[in-house]
Amino acid sequence: MSAPIVDPRMLVVVPTYNEAQNIEGILGRIRLAVPWADVLVVDDGSPDGTGAIVDRIAVGDPQIRALHRTVKDGLGRAYLAGFAIALDAGYDLVAEIDADGSHDPAALAALAAMAAGSPGSDGADLAIGSRWVPGGSVVNWPWRRRAISRIANRYAAIMLRTRIRDITAGFRVFRAQTLRDIHLDDVASAGYCFQIDLAWRVERAGMTVAEYPIRFTERTEGRSKMTIGIVLEALWLVTAWGIRPPKR
Repeated sequence: MSAPIVDPRMLVVVPTYNEAQNIEGILGRIRLAVPWADVLVVDDGSPDGTGAIVDRIAVGDPQIRALHRTVKDGLGRAYLAGFAIALDAGYDLVAEIDADGSHDPAALAALAAMAAGSPGSDGADLAIGSRWVPGGSVVNWPWRRRAISRIANRYAAIMLRTRIRDITAGFRVFRAQTLRDIHLDDVASAGYCFQIDLAWRVERAGMTVAEYPIRFTERTEGRSKMTIGIVLEALWLVTAWGIRPPKR
């Protein structure tokens, strides 16, 4: 584990595509949960006006801003763009959270505390909000979706020999130094597999991954971005990595 960070600065990165129905609500909940943190919405040119909504909110809140991208080219690349801004600006912690409300921002403070550490307690290099550790849960998921998530995590555990229980989770807080150390320049995974890729890089580098139980609630507004192509990409890459692990 790494030494505690005193008075950490955190950037919460929120990737969006067509989340006009959800974005104002999730931003309000994030600001209430961690009022000391800044928020960056990375919008991939949403045709439903998500980016414009963020700009309107940002006028009245200097801790919120938007990065407007012109193409929709995957969750991973959206996060990498946000991470680059966080590292350039000198933040200590960088958080990931979905825009659809499935992740409860109330858990952000606990995840940040796990990563930052405290006097007498070192911080984790990566803190993950986990559905599949004791105390974690999933609400309003059909059995097929639940089964896919559990099988994906189990398959990753076998192929990658990882001890992370929810390696596909997208609710996380990284130490900024962790992101610098895992060579983001050669990350090629774009979708669902991006989360597996980064967590596995942290683990393989000998850094500390901590999991915090969360309640995951399926979105009530808008459409899920999960597709069969995203699942197949993850299956293919995890299999390839398991057979021939990338060089560190």
